[in-house]
Amino acid sequence: MFTGIITDIGRVQQVEMRGDMRARISCGYDMTGVDIGASIACDGVCLTVVSKGQDWFDVDISAETLSKTNIGTNGWPEGKALNLERALRVGDELGGHIVSGHVDGVATIVEAFDDGDSLRLVFEAPAVLARFIAPKGSVALNGTSLTVNDVDGCRFGINLIPHTQQVTTWGKVAVGDAINLEIDTLARYVARLAEAEHESVQKSSV
Repeated sequence: MFTGIITDIGRVQQVEMRGDMRARISCGYDMTGVDIGASIACDGVCLTVVSKGQDWFDVDISAETLSKTNIGTNGWPEGKALNLERALRVGDELGGHIVSGHVDGVATIVEAFDDGDSLRLVFEAPAVLARFIAPKGSVALNGTSLTVNDVDGCRFGINLIPHTQQVTTWGKVAVGDAINLEIDTLARYVARLAEAEHESVQKSSV
């Protein structure tokens, strides 16, 4: 589990296609404290450390992960910057919201403009996921816990303060970018309970 609070920006050093895709990612973490088998969220995708060095780690990426994330859409070219977060530990501060690292789909940036000192972004989400996104609710976008400002059909807007742009990869995004989207787990279960209640009412009225 993660919190959506980015703790480092890594960079793709190399990518190799085997049975799965293997990527080497450079980072600023003290890798002596990271075990083989540990989970690190890379642009919001929970990946397992399979090898490591002083300032890098390797991960394997399955075909399923490629199909659900922007890794399959954009690829991971050498030098690409990635938002990184190590797994939540007992006693850590929960500054964002509970994030699983299991990306639900890909949203696209359709608008980007200055809004005061902040950067305003408008995203278009797949219709099957848009129904779980609510104003003032939380979403994880490229692994970053963000608050939804408004929703209009399949589109939703968020604001990025200068600090977030500086300590994550969000300072270099552009219209058209494909972004990993993870729906808030609480929103998913609330929607499912509402559906179950509706189905129960329908059955009882027959």
